[in-house]
Amino acid sequence: MVRKFLSMAASTILLVLTAIPAFAEATPAQAQGTDVKGWLAIAAGIGIGIAAFGGALGQGRAIAAALDGIARNPGASGKIVTPMIIGLALVESLVIYAFVIAFLLQGKI
Repeated sequence: MVRKFLSMAASTILLVLTAIPAFAEATPAQAQGTDVKGWLAIAAGIGIGIAAFGGALGQGRAIAAALDGIARNPGASGKIVTPMIIGLALVESLVIYAFVIAFLLQGKI
């Protein structure tokens, strides 16, 4: 299941990255140099997508592990929930940092 998803995601990313230059029209300004602004936009989009995907996977695994621990020992739920919330906040902060960097890259366009 995971291999199928990763295969589909990789092929979709490859298709998108090859289709963008294929259908692009070159203007006289672009014909002389590289299109840095377009690459910055693509980098910002891919960066925030990867960050959100990784953050969601990390948070899902953290919550699953915490719920598994609580199910095995309900008396320890107070000792499990607080570190889990702190860990989720740290994972989410990494996604927010990627979001800020994507905005900074968009500001250069």
